[in-house]
Amino acid sequence: MRLWRPRSLGVALGVFMTIGFGLQFLGGSFQRRLPGLQLRQSWIPSLGPTVKSCLPRQRLVFLKTHKSGSSSVLNLLHRYGDQQGLRFALPAHYQFGYPKLFQASKVKGYHPQSSDTQKPFHILCHHMRFNLKEVLQVMPSDSFFFSIVRDPAALARSAFSYYKSVSSAFRKAPSLAAFLSNPQAFYRPGARGNHYARNLLWFDFGLPSPPETKAMRESPQLPRDPKSLQLHIVPSGASPGTLFRPITTAADSYKQPASLASSDLGLSSFIQWGLAWLDSVFDLVMVAEYFDESLVLLADALCWSLDDVVGFMHNAQAGREQSTLRTANKTVVTGEDQRLTEQARAWNNLDWALYTHFNRSLWARIEQYGRSRLQRAVAELRARREALAKRCLMGGEALDPKYIADVRLRPLQFGSAKVLGYALQNGLSQKDQEECERLATPELQYKDKLDAKQFPPTVSSPLKTSRLLLP
Repeated sequence: MRLWRPRSLGVALGVFMTIGFGLQFLGGSFQRRLPGLQLRQSWIPSLGPTVKSCLPRQRLVFLKTHKSGSSSVLNLLHRYGDQQGLRFALPAHYQFGYPKLFQASKVKGYHPQSSDTQKPFHILCHHMRFNLKEVLQVMPSDSFFFSIVRDPAALARSAFSYYKSVSSAFRKAPSLAAFLSNPQAFYRPGARGNHYARNLLWFDFGLPSPPETKAMRESPQLPRDPKSLQLHIVPSGASPGTLFRPITTAADSYKQPASLASSDLGLSSFIQWGLAWLDSVFDLVMVAEYFDESLVLLADALCWSLDDVVGFMHNAQAGREQSTLRTANKTVVTGEDQRLTEQARAWNNLDWALYTHFNRSLWARIEQYGRSRLQRAVAELRARREALAKRCLMGGEALDPKYIADVRLRPLQFGSAKVLGYALQNGLSQKDQEECERLATPELQYKDKLDAKQFPPTVSSPLKTSRLLLP
């Protein structure tokens, strides 16, 4: 399916469509309806590592979603841009006014420009609530747009422990099980921090809430399409032979509605419209459960090497909220855990629809790339990561922060679970020390480093990360 991104703000990006219930959302249409839009070319996999038929992409927009493995993606973008001398569109602090919609004025050093060629930034990648119109004030319209999603059941477990102190709904609930068994007892739309408690991915993508009815509020349902429920997740760490083959669905089944002005727009049509709009904007949406597979596809799409995307996991929490029992080579899921999974997906019904859609699109892309080729590339990526861990890291793995003496490498601790980080081996050569530090530096400290590089302070002072904003 050929999708579009507007080349001219005057053609389509100044259009806001009112959706019956008073919210406004940036709308668009297909080229046959709005002349002047340039179709994006369908993605074609590269010919292989030895054939360089493309140039590396260096104009990038990454929507950093919450609790979805996005900090690990951010680290590879920080490293690539740092080494290539690229300019980042940086926030004044650590986020672009989140949870408000992104505004170009929040970018440090931003000055309105008249054309794409005059825009000085290469990479926009820090936390924001997506707002395409404002993003295109900062970044060229031919930038590579990508993001990452995660199963809303796993996301809910992580978010509950991480954001319990800032979400009123989570704070009131004694446990995630109690919250999901009766979310309406704790959740109030619009209350402080409650965007973390329901459909967080949908919110981060800048999509509006649906035209809710009383029935919807009291009894959230999964998407009616039964095919969307036939999804079995295999973790990224599974062996290549166990890769999940998703149910095939035609991309053309997601048609943009002719009008969104009607207040009786059904939930199913509303979701399909939102997904079609995202398809028209994003070049790639990664899936956290297939993180390594997604990295291979990202490197291929950007014409980067595997070394450009290999790295360590960042902002990972110690332990798990879910009650899973691990045996030799199996994960045994308890009945209670399965019940929580089903409840979390039902409560986060918009996120579940979004996740299943992009899971399918990822696997359609994998089929185009080639399964055998993907399996070889994933194995090579993991081998390189393991080699880097042995060379760089004390203990060869992530550590409890109490064992990390270097404050430049100690991640921010927030929420009830410990956030793991890395300590470097002693006796590294200068070259290895520099490379390993880039791999191990947490996102906030790396952002400070990039900020100091792009906007050198008039008076030299050490980087400070003691007054950090909420990720």
